[in-house]
Amino acid sequence: MSETERNYEVGYGKPPKGRRFQKGQSGNPRGPRGKNLSALVIAALNEPVYATIDGKRRKITKKEAIVTQMVNKSADADLRATKMLIDMVKEAEQKASMGAPAEKNPFSPTDKEVVQQLIERLRRNMCAGCPWAAQRAGLANSGPTAAAPDLSNR
Repeated sequence: MSETERNYEVGYGKPPKGRRFQKGQSGNPRGPRGKNLSALVIAALNEPVYATIDGKRRKITKKEAIVTQMVNKSADADLRATKMLIDMVKEAEQKASMGAPAEKNPFSPTDKEVVQQLIERLRRNMCAGCPWAAQRAGLANSGPTAAAPDLSNR
C-alpha cells in the first residue's frame, strides 16, 4: 500500500493517522491559562444572584447585592459598615476625579484668531455668488441714503 492510499476516511473529526495525538498526550499540554486574582474577583462579583427587593424577586449581580447590604447596614447605625461605606465612596470619588482631567480652555488665543478668520472667509465665499450679496455690497458702498433692495419675492 502506498502513502496516498488509505483504508479509512479523512475529514472533519478524522485527521490523518500521522497527525493524531500520541497516546498519553492531550492537545493542550500546558493546560488552560490561569487567571490572576483581580480577574477572578471581578468575575465572581459579576455573577448574578436572585434577591427579594420590595417583595419582588429580582436578578442582580453580587456586586450590587454587597453594596445594597452595606448601605442598609449603614442606615441601621452599624458604625463598621458606615466607615467602610464612606471609605468606598471617597475612593470612588478620587478615581472619578483622576479619570477625567478638566481642561479649562483647549484653544489658545492664536487658535481662536485663526478660527475667527476662517469663519469670516467662509462667510465671504458663501455670499460671493449670491445675487443679494452684491446688492448688500452696493448698499454698504453707497451709504445710508441708498434705497433698500426688494427681497420680498425671494
